[in-house]
Amino acid sequence: MNPLKKTLDLYRNAYAGLAPATWWLSLILLINRSGTMVIPFLTVYMTQHLHFTITQAGIVMACFGTGAIVGATAGGWLADRIGFYQVQFWSLFSNGLLFILLGQMHTFPQLCICVFALSSVGDAFRPANSMAIAAYSKPENRTRSYALNRLAVNLGWSVGPAIGGLLASFSYDLLFWVDGATCMFAAIMMRILLPPVPAPAKSHADHTVPKESIWKDHIYITFLVFAMINAICLFQFSSIVPLYFKEVLRMQEWAIGLTMSINGIMIAVIEMVMIYRLEGRFPDLLFIVRGSILVAVAYYVIAGLPAWWVVAPVFMVIITFGEMLCLPFMNSFWIARSQTHNRGQYAALYTISYSVANIVSPTAGAFVVGHLGFTYWWIITGSVCLIAATGFYLLQQRIDFPKKYRI
Repeated sequence: MNPLKKTLDLYRNAYAGLAPATWWLSLILLINRSGTMVIPFLTVYMTQHLHFTITQAGIVMACFGTGAIVGATAGGWLADRIGFYQVQFWSLFSNGLLFILLGQMHTFPQLCICVFALSSVGDAFRPANSMAIAAYSKPENRTRSYALNRLAVNLGWSVGPAIGGLLASFSYDLLFWVDGATCMFAAIMMRILLPPVPAPAKSHADHTVPKESIWKDHIYITFLVFAMINAICLFQFSSIVPLYFKEVLRMQEWAIGLTMSINGIMIAVIEMVMIYRLEGRFPDLLFIVRGSILVAVAYYVIAGLPAWWVVAPVFMVIITFGEMLCLPFMNSFWIARSQTHNRGQYAALYTISYSVANIVSPTAGAFVVGHLGFTYWWIITGSVCLIAATGFYLLQQRIDFPKKYRI
């Protein structure tokens, strides 16, 4: 078979069979994330433009993570009551207004309060979005539906920071206006392209059938702990890593944006096909183990190599491969453990674990960098990520153990 035709068939098969609503939702996310400009440059903006200390910038980013916990909890609760559609729409639209407002804030207390509110409203979207993907997809293509969702997010990520870096070279104020406008435009397009979905009806039987608590799923709770540790390491590349590129590698904002866009481009081109070829070959946790190891390697690379600009793209390539092995299969793992009646709870807890990581990641990073420097922090981050990889591996052994002795 012609190699080109074989490649095209592979891509066609990877994307085939997904529901139209899944595609529309992914398009809406692509529009929204193409305006992702503020968050990748927020630490640089605060330290270089507002002249905050690294510690202050870390505290502001911790407020972002704290707000994410509130938003994830509220989003899951609201989605169960008014429906995932309404939560997604109002989260997108309100987040746009808050991005514009954030651009008018210039003092440390103002930034803390506004970033907390922004994150609370924005992260209410996440559990509702997870429920929407599950509702729009079929069990046999649910992992690919989540992967398409991530593809849209990361394709937007490849565009947003690159444009944001160019805009920041002229004026940081433009970042807030463009980011806010794309959020509101995405909400409007959602209203046009996807008809509203009512909240699920609550029958009398819902109150009489006992439902086992999610907290009794000890394997899932353990998984969340290691997922959070992994996320603390992974999230450095959206908070502390851009600061390293600026202060140590002496890169300009446009170069930082282009370098970070490597992440989104690779995910857009590679991830769906990779999942199509790998899914089902091994348990999800074993793919996650490999991904965590690659994330650790990425941090060891920037810790061990000389501070040349070429280190930046090498780091992004390695950590992106790690992310592509971690996050899609994490979604596959938690969705497989949930059921229809408790999927919102599973989605909310998964989102909250990442929100906690959003607090710890910049705070710990800023503290260690401020006292010990970047190199020590990269070594610590890589080592912690290896601990997470070990935890995922042992968790898989725990799952496999009863199967070995089943009669």
